[in-house]
Amino acid sequence: MTAPPGPWAQGSLAQRLFAPRSILLVGASGDPSRATARPLRYLLRDRYPGRVVPVNPTRGEVLGHAAFRSVAEAGVAADHAFVMTGADALEGVLRDCAAVGVGVVTVYADGYAERGAEGAAAQRRLAALARELGVRLLGPNCIGLVNVADRIALTVNASLEAGLPPAGTIGLVSQSGSMLGTLASRGAARGIGFSRLVSVGNEADLTVGEIADLLVDDPHTRTILLFLETLRDAPRLARAARRAHAAGKAVVAYALGRSAAGASLAVSHTGALAGWDAAIDAFLRAHGIVRIEQLETLLEIAPLLAGGPPPGRDRPLRVAVVSTTGGGAAMVVDRMGLAGVVPAAPEAALRAHWAAQGITVGDSPVIDLTMAVTPARYATVLQGLLDSPCCDAVLAVVGSSAQTAPQLAVRPIVEVAHRGADPARRGRKPLAVFLAPQADASLALLAAEGIAAFRTPEACADALAAVARWTPPAADPGIPPPSPTVALAAARALTEAARGRGARARGVLDEGASLALLDELGVPTVPRRRVPADADPATIATAASGFSWPLAVKLLSADLPHKSDVGAVTLGVTDPVHAAYAIGAMRARVARERPDAAIDGALLQPMLVGVAEAIVGYRDDPLVGPVVLVGTGGRLAEVLRDAALRPAPVDAAAARAMLGEVRGLSALLAGARGQPRGDLQAVIDVVVALSRLALLPERPVLEAEINPLLVGDAGAVALDGLVVLRADAPPQQAREA
Repeated sequence: MTAPPGPWAQGSLAQRLFAPRSILLVGASGDPSRATARPLRYLLRDRYPGRVVPVNPTRGEVLGHAAFRSVAEAGVAADHAFVMTGADALEGVLRDCAAVGVGVVTVYADGYAERGAEGAAAQRRLAALARELGVRLLGPNCIGLVNVADRIALTVNASLEAGLPPAGTIGLVSQSGSMLGTLASRGAARGIGFSRLVSVGNEADLTVGEIADLLVDDPHTRTILLFLETLRDAPRLARAARRAHAAGKAVVAYALGRSAAGASLAVSHTGALAGWDAAIDAFLRAHGIVRIEQLETLLEIAPLLAGGPPPGRDRPLRVAVVSTTGGGAAMVVDRMGLAGVVPAAPEAALRAHWAAQGITVGDSPVIDLTMAVTPARYATVLQGLLDSPCCDAVLAVVGSSAQTAPQLAVRPIVEVAHRGADPARRGRKPLAVFLAPQADASLALLAAEGIAAFRTPEACADALAAVARWTPPAADPGIPPPSPTVALAAARALTEAARGRGARARGVLDEGASLALLDELGVPTVPRRRVPADADPATIATAASGFSWPLAVKLLSADLPHKSDVGAVTLGVTDPVHAAYAIGAMRARVARERPDAAIDGALLQPMLVGVAEAIVGYRDDPLVGPVVLVGTGGRLAEVLRDAALRPAPVDAAAARAMLGEVRGLSALLAGARGQPRGDLQAVIDVVVALSRLALLPERPVLEAEINPLLVGDAGAVALDGLVVLRADAPPQQAREA
């Protein structure tokens, strides 16, 4: 249990958290059947070599160990205290722990942020007290951790009653305590080994990102698995993932759940399109984290990632398949196809080479050896595919022989995977194995040999699809921040909004103010004139001077971010009299549909024609931070959901890649079906410009959207704009304006 030098040295956070030399068990029960007795029972069972001190206010001994009535009475300067008392006594216990020099406290008690506003306030007080006392906190609502490498089970989890899981190189960080036990027990049944398993609870102090960062420096951990229900410290996780990539360690995430906070804050279409799932996907991809869709995959994928992201990122992942069961291979290949993974047939020269050895195969992408399999033939074909330029990865499928005669195909897989004992050779190309029957012994053999073996076709296809999506962390785009005039314009708009009511008081700008802010950002916007809501034809004629009729006429209201939904837009207005009538008719419709909406006037805009309509949006997501979106725009933007998302800011190359993912818009801009081509570069410029809002000091803009951005054959122009400012936390510029 000697800690290595560096970040895991004696006295470090990692050492005190994972490998404490002494442990206080506060609230340890003397009843062996109780959950709070488990940590002591586990430590005794696994022969923990350090000092363990039970604390129980009503007992002088616990399970044969001398116990103390309080932390102060124990007087032990322990590395780690596992506190299992109720929340009402927790602050006093925390002070006592700090007084005797405890470095890390794990809090089992619940009743905090998971219980609503009152519990969240109590959790904030607890975290503030821990910071004040200089104690690091794991939890609250935390079931503890398991250091498999050093045989320390500091947890109340019942799955450890069966013993520690096998030691291995996988580190797991879970926001769900029960899933820690679930994954440990499932892994143990398969012979999959772990280094560390951590339940983080409510993350009042130590977060997923900080613990993952510790595992980057852990010599026992090669792959880091994350079970995510939300994100509480995205910047720290991003840093950890980038450090992991530099250290050659893959980070894999299974993410579930939706952000109620994010949904409630969304005003724009961008907010709806960039929900939890889209935002977390963009965040994970940008920082090189592999996202998988199935729980089984989380356990099984690690060896598949040993060589890093495969080459050929400008094309679909090509997977060659060798099988002893046509149906088993078809199940995986079918699901791979749904994810855009392409089966790859061997080249003619390789087929000829095999034929010379008596192995005849066709040009099918699935090489089926069912009727002619021998260990030598299977090994020869597998080795040829691993060495061939025809594919980026190889899938080996084994039928009933995996259960009854593993020497036919399973043993050859092991031999080929380790041939030459050259790890660099092995990591050059990902190798996945799917065993069609229930073949526990073969699965355990492959796991022990560090080969990615899958129990179901769904998990196997999910893993290969994840590898296909896996990219290194995106480089810093190096984009300069917007001009100071943008921040000043935002500050002035926010100051003006604060004087308003309703949506204006919440920082929502009407279209006129939104387009003015986009002007400052350098986005081309439609020419427009503002008129009073009760303007007569003469006033309208004067305002529209220089415009060519017909015009578009819109009501101005911060309370109507989506004007077309309530009939507050009229197109094809032919003259001033028509315009005055249209304004009156729209006001009447809005009065019926939204009587609470404040109407601040109307906008007159020329009618413009282009090649395509795009939506370009920005959002400061409450979980992952600033993101930028581009998609097929117009009234059906949310219906079509044809959009791409990235963390902001982005450079021109990233914006171009985003547009390549938006199939409908890309087709229109490319001149589909003989139509004129659109100005792709103009759209790229707007995406980059809007993404720079992420660089404003204190990030005063919560949401910004252009829908539609009208794209012509030369240039693009914002026909409508929506900006929502951070009214709840005014930036410094606003306070000084």
